[in-house]
Amino acid sequence: MRPRHLLLSLLVLTCVELISGCSNLGYYTQSIRGQLDLLWKREAIGEIIKRPDTPADLKDKLTRVLRAREFASQTLLLPDNGSYRSYADLQREHVVWTVYATPEFSLELRKWCFPFAGCVSYRGHFSPDAAEEFAAPLRAQGDDVYTGGVDAYSTLGWFDDPVLSTFIRRSEPALAGLIFHELAHQQLYVKNDTTFNESFARTVELEGVRLWLQSHGTSAQLDDYTHNEARRDEFVTVINHARDRLGALYAADLAADAKRAQKQQLFELIKNDYAELKQRWGGYAGYDAWFATQLNNAKLASVTTYADDVPAFQALLKQKNNNFAAFYAAAKELGELPEAERKARLKKLAE
Repeated sequence: MRPRHLLLSLLVLTCVELISGCSNLGYYTQSIRGQLDLLWKREAIGEIIKRPDTPADLKDKLTRVLRAREFASQTLLLPDNGSYRSYADLQREHVVWTVYATPEFSLELRKWCFPFAGCVSYRGHFSPDAAEEFAAPLRAQGDDVYTGGVDAYSTLGWFDDPVLSTFIRRSEPALAGLIFHELAHQQLYVKNDTTFNESFARTVELEGVRLWLQSHGTSAQLDDYTHNEARRDEFVTVINHARDRLGALYAADLAADAKRAQKQQLFELIKNDYAELKQRWGGYAGYDAWFATQLNNAKLASVTTYADDVPAFQALLKQKNNNFAAFYAAAKELGELPEAERKARLKKLAE
């Protein structure tokens, strides 16, 4: 572990000592242990590729990762550091499990605040049991709660983030996109604004993959990626329409029981909307698993968090003639504005 990493760990531990409450102490302890375990499992990709016992398919994937990593720094002007130049086999399905929660009659995600990262609209745990243990009291108090596995996350440049076994099997465009997305968080991160951060990173991901496929992929790959993203946009549109209907219901002057009944009816309508969408897609079933589990406010909000400000950032990138240096500078200026002014500027850009 590099001295900087050790220093960060000691700083976090010092912060933990100053935090009152055993629940906070337990959470930070598992976070530190999980992060350190991940770091200890890292191996340089170049060394893994050289080993004769490395499976051929893993060698091929890691070779492609290094190409995408160089592209990220040279073409997208993302941080040129040690991130995504090492590999860690975690031997589990996901790296962390996140918890999202909203009040019963609200689509506003609850936030949790942490040292360094500020306040975010989710809480991550290094085991599914820990996530469920945290989610249980939220459900008991009546919140809508959604938990889900996550394949990657960014430490915002504090550590050299490795490529993980949890996402190495993705398709080449998806793998490249994830690396671009996570490096974008290192490029720019605004405390206490999850939607801004995720939408910015998502915009870099989308444009990055398009450019990557134009120079390193095939026309078939680019067409397939474009088609998949168009379907994703339509899926998000369905979720946004549902959010609007639910928002109107929650704002209505109705008794709680009446709202509760109509809420469930609206969730059934969402499923009907998806069935119609799937039919237009010719039976494409890529979102079946998402709709197979219970729908609630938190689950819907977890989708829109990653999408709300994407049109605004895409407009900003276009304004800057797809010049990434100018785009990053302008996005940084937006991030430094007071929250209300920032949101107003983003809304104007989207229009």
